[in-house]
Amino acid sequence: MLGKYTLAYSVGVADEIFKALADPTRRKILDELTERPGQTLFEICSRLSMKHQLGMSRQAVSQHLAVLEAAGLVESRREGRYKFHDLNTAPLKRIAERWTRPDGQESRP
Repeated sequence: MLGKYTLAYSVGVADEIFKALADPTRRKILDELTERPGQTLFEICSRLSMKHQLGMSRQAVSQHLAVLEAAGLVESRREGRYKFHDLNTAPLKRIAERWTRPDGQESRP
């Protein structure tokens, strides 16, 4: 059984995920990280500009990445002076599991 704190925390995290996914630019960033994991900010900016004709500043893309990281959808790692970004699908799986029922189980009236 979930306690009130656990339930409130999981709902708050879900809200952050939905907020992050609500923006089309952030969804494009996730698409790019799905296609090519481990990109730097420069690479993400270049791909958004070339593939999606999005002329955004590095600062704007960095802010979008910060929202995605806060939601747990993007993880970053530093190697020397470079920071690499990767997609993390675990939060999406937790959200999907929230509303799925085991096969054969019917909803209650």
